[in-house]
Amino acid sequence: MAGIAFIVLADRSNPAENRTVLQTPAYDLTVVAVPDYQAAVNVAKELFANGIDMIELCGGFGILGTAEVARAVPGAHLGVVRFDGHPGWGGASGDTHYISR
Repeated sequence: MAGIAFIVLADRSNPAENRTVLQTPAYDLTVVAVPDYQAAVNVAKELFANGIDMIELCGGFGILGTAEVARAVPGAHLGVVRFDGHPGWGGASGDTHYISR
């Protein structure tokens, strides 16, 4: 069965605990919450090593965060949800929230 993943940014989350797998007849969807870009890189590498090669990033990932994940798993099919600014961060992107601090 094919596997896909969705990585979401959530401050103070723990990727080891804040994850779930939705099983469907077509594929398993693994959803993992990460607290920052470095954790996203680590989770993407782990998922890819375990055979998940389709990874979607939440809209909170800015261009820089997306690039970090893309560099970490160059063989993965990487997608990104896009919207203007993360509502949980006052409209800022993850680049502002995580990199420009």
